Amino acid sequence: MKIAVIGAGKLGLTITEALLGGGNEITLIDKDAEVLQKAETKMDLLTVTSNAKNPEVLRELRIGSYDYVIAVTDQDEKNMAICRFAKEMGCSRTIARIRDPEYVNELNFIKKTFYIDMTVNPDLSMANEIHRYLVQKYNLSDGLFASGKIAIIQFTAEKMPSICNKKLKEVGPTLGMALIVAISRNGKIIIPNGETEILPTDDIYMLGMEGPVRAFSELVREKRTKISAKKVMIAGGGKAGFYLADSLSKEGFFVKIIDSNRERCEYLSEHLDNVLVLCGDATDVNLLEEEDIDGMDAFVTLTGFDEENLLLAMLAHERNVEDVVAKVSRKSYGDLVKRLGISMALSPTDITVSHILRFMQGSRRIIFSKLIQGQAEFVELVADKKMDILNTPLSQISLPENVLIAAIHRGDEIIIPRGGTEIKAGDHVIVFCLLSQLPALEKLFRSKKRGL
Repeated sequence: MKIAVIGAGKLGLTITEALLGGGNEITLIDKDAEVLQKAETKMDLLTVTSNAKNPEVLRELRIGSYDYVIAVTDQDEKNMAICRFAKEMGCSRTIARIRDPEYVNELNFIKKTFYIDMTVNPDLSMANEIHRYLVQKYNLSDGLFASGKIAIIQFTAEKMPSICNKKLKEVGPTLGMALIVAISRNGKIIIPNGETEILPTDDIYMLGMEGPVRAFSELVREKRTKISAKKVMIAGGGKAGFYLADSLSKEGFFVKIIDSNRERCEYLSEHLDNVLVLCGDATDVNLLEEEDIDGMDAFVTLTGFDEENLLLAMLAHERNVEDVVAKVSRKSYGDLVKRLGISMALSPTDITVSHILRFMQGSRRIIFSKLIQGQAEFVELVADKKMDILNTPLSQISLPENVLIAAIHRGDEIIIPRGGTEIKAGDHVIVFCLLSQLPALEKLFRSKKRGL
């Protein structure tokens, strides 16, 4: 497909990389020539240094010949205008990033007025994932998900003592037609290999035939109340903090939100009901003690700085807060997250890229996708006859790190893949991957001809 990405910030560059992995023709547009030059050295794409809000720029690009325009500049109004201009000039579909809370309740009107096919809001998407975690504890609703004849169950390893403190290669043969596809450990999703040791405190994601897995789920799944956290402290009163505080308070949580900007605190006080807004420095230990951090059920760090979020998360963990959630955008901090005892670490960019890709692919290729703890994704897709990956033993394919082919549904047959397994045209393939590896996943399953 022919796609224009407008805005070369973190989201724009990440979605560009992922779409290039799918074999698309990308044009990246931004006013910053230096940023575009860096992008050109890493990726095979056309760049245009210009202000895309100017209709003449879009005309010169012949934007009407594009399949998609994805407007992700740092200004909502600019993104709306670009989408409207592009649609008027004949572009097939448009996607706009719209983040301002003032627009959230008017999205249907905005989409209709500006001819926008999809809106994305990284802050809201992240807040929704955190909300889901705190309310449902990510038990896949009841601990079980089924698609066709395949089922996925999530449980704590200690519920199955026979697998604890053993390496996966020792456990695998005892599971029959089932496969441990992921482990959640200290807030980080791990795609295990044969040498990975299973700890009693690990959350295990197991995939297999629906019948046996359903029966197994009755033995190991953990019954939990609807709401397991009641008192939540949020550090950072930006858009994500606002969305999360608003949704949790409506669920009956007692919420405290801390921000150092007095003007922002006044806004939060005016627009949030049943939320205690504190104006102060969230890194001030005395303030946190005064506001009873030790009595919190959950502590969420959503400031604009990864380092500050990690510092605060470590502090909350040392205070024995049960659930510690941190916004961490830099992939390089992944190993650090594992060591800090964080319950959940999220990247709003990765979550948003996943949403955009699934919207663009639609039912043509992706049958189903489900985010796991906001860090990884189960995807069920149809193997197209033009895909490069077909008819080759998996052992001979260079699978990207943290991408796992978990199962193949071929007609009435369910295949738990081994090294000699080949993917055939028409197969329904269930893949599990970290969101950070979406570009690699797109590249792995792209067709020989351009297009998703």
